[in-house]
Amino acid sequence: MPDRHHPKRGSKGYSPRKRAKSEIPRFKSWPEREGEPKVQGFAGYKAGMTHAFIIDYRPTSTTAKQEVRVPVTVLEVPPMKVAAVRLYEHTPYGLKTMGEVWAGKLEKELERRLPIPKKYDPKEAWKKIDKKSIDDIRLLIYTQPKKVSGVPKKTPELMEVRVGGGTIEERLRYARGKLGKDLKIKEFTDEGEMLDVASITKGKGFQGHVQRWGVKLLTRKNRKHRRMIGTLGPWNPHYVGPNVPQAGQMGYHQRTEYNKRVLKIGEKGEEITPNGGFIRYGSVRNEYMVVHGSIPGPAKRLVRLRDATRFHGSKVEKPEITYISTESKQGA
Repeated sequence: MPDRHHPKRGSKGYSPRKRAKSEIPRFKSWPEREGEPKVQGFAGYKAGMTHAFIIDYRPTSTTAKQEVRVPVTVLEVPPMKVAAVRLYEHTPYGLKTMGEVWAGKLEKELERRLPIPKKYDPKEAWKKIDKKSIDDIRLLIYTQPKKVSGVPKKTPELMEVRVGGGTIEERLRYARGKLGKDLKIKEFTDEGEMLDVASITKGKGFQGHVQRWGVKLLTRKNRKHRRMIGTLGPWNPHYVGPNVPQAGQMGYHQRTEYNKRVLKIGEKGEEITPNGGFIRYGSVRNEYMVVHGSIPGPAKRLVRLRDATRFHGSKVEKPEITYISTESKQGA
């Protein structure tokens, strides 16, 4: 008789495990918020990890209010540019774009991403907008990788972020004021806030059954192979089911991690750069952010940030950091 207790190996939570379509991760939803209007998203580049000593801010922790050593991730977050305002209206089929207004002057680097018209009048575009039909407001913002020495690229990444808080009129006024201007990290979040992060994980190429799904090795006397699965399934139905673990692409998938605490936001990158620079990144030269814990993806990877959607607590006052390691990571 076969063993009836045979739990499946490996997580089937993310399937199919295909390569991400784009290196720019996407958010499918945005949380509602109260208060004054502000952007609900931002982006930065992962520089690396280090460790810090902080006063434990978690009230239910066994080490609450004690000094603890925690791993932290450093993100370089230079200012982003607002390229356009995109307006939506609710329809029976969901949100539908009802119009957008682009900035009059855009940087030349953006031409590497999309064609830019030579003659464009934002004032004429605003006149065509029916303000009574607006139900949601988003901003099209793009990064400025030319300011980041650790990322060898010139083409900016273009993404959409929601404007939340206040009334529609207040959001529209806020969006019009930001069109064509710089957007800094302090305008999005503050120290002690919770965020969601999305990034593309480190790619590992084509991997076999065991490495990819964690299935059990076959017995020593198995014919020809051990690092494979015993069967592809029954004769009927006469096809291979989607839940059969097989070899294929591993890594380079989009992953979203929820509830990451912002420990520190600074303007001088040299105060956080370790001796010799971050491995495979170098020095941080712009504004930076220190986040509690790890973040998906290797160094230099674009990381998108969003207001936390699953956090029901309250903001923590500025976390007390007693020490951040800037020792060399070359021998780590």
